Amino acid sequence: MVSNEQRRRQLAREKYLRQQHRRESARQKQRRRYVVIASTLAVVLAAGGVVTAVSALSGGDDKKSDKADKATTPTMPTPTPTPTTKAPDPCAKGAKEAGNKKPKTMTWKKEPAVTIDKSASYAMKLETTCGDMTVTMDAAKAPHTVNSFSFLAGKGYFDHTKCHRLTTQGIFVLQCGDPMGNGMGGPGYTIPDENLKDSSIKGNKYPAGTVAMANQYDPTTKKGKNSGGSQFFLVYKDSELPPYYTPFGTLDKDSMQVLKKIADGGAQAPDPQTGNTAPNATVVINKATVGKS
Repeated sequence: MVSNEQRRRQLAREKYLRQQHRRESARQKQRRRYVVIASTLAVVLAAGGVVTAVSALSGGDDKKSDKADKATTPTMPTPTPTPTTKAPDPCAKGAKEAGNKKPKTMTWKKEPAVTIDKSASYAMKLETTCGDMTVTMDAAKAPHTVNSFSFLAGKGYFDHTKCHRLTTQGIFVLQCGDPMGNGMGGPGYTIPDENLKDSSIKGNKYPAGTVAMANQYDPTTKKGKNSGGSQFFLVYKDSELPPYYTPFGTLDKDSMQVLKKIADGGAQAPDPQTGNTAPNATVVINKATVGKS
């Protein structure tokens, strides 16, 4: 006959085994997810904005991406949080000086009319908590993209937004441009892909210093073209990527030093909800301005 104490121990043991089984299942799912991410990122950056695997470069709001070839943000299993020690923030001083201002929440129903001078040179200055970066933009090759950035910057859309993703394996980029700060935000409209045959990205490589658009393109279904919104990525090290992401600008030498400081700070563990690997550096765009250069 089983005593109460023996029964209690048996139940406790069964509960423990169930917990271990769940934890092991979660670990296996996480390992499978990371294998997919690593193998995919080696071939495609974000076959859909900034993109973890196919979503490492995915960017833009879901409603508009549905309208853009019915592309949707790829879903992924929630990983088990991995205990980590957060590295020192190389931009802590700048973040403290900037305070805790929040970005504006703005959306528009359609892409703004192209009003820029396509024959002129434009530059976007990003004043960040880590230092200033200047993006020289090619209006002739990417007029819709440059025009959109000019429009959004003029509305203060990027001001006080946080760069929400830093990738350190497979591809090497910092992703910014989302007021929501989670990779799901966008301006409410989408813009067409441009300049995808540029000589700078031939050979499935986006060289260091390139600034390009994130989008929702999925190479497995070939859906999600022309789905760029406001999110963009800055390449801090040559990255193997197929030409799916509009290259529209480049960073100068001083800007690359700022970007390198951010990259050297490393990235955090994947967020259990979004899968984003945020930079350890607090990278906030205090103000973005666009003008002729």
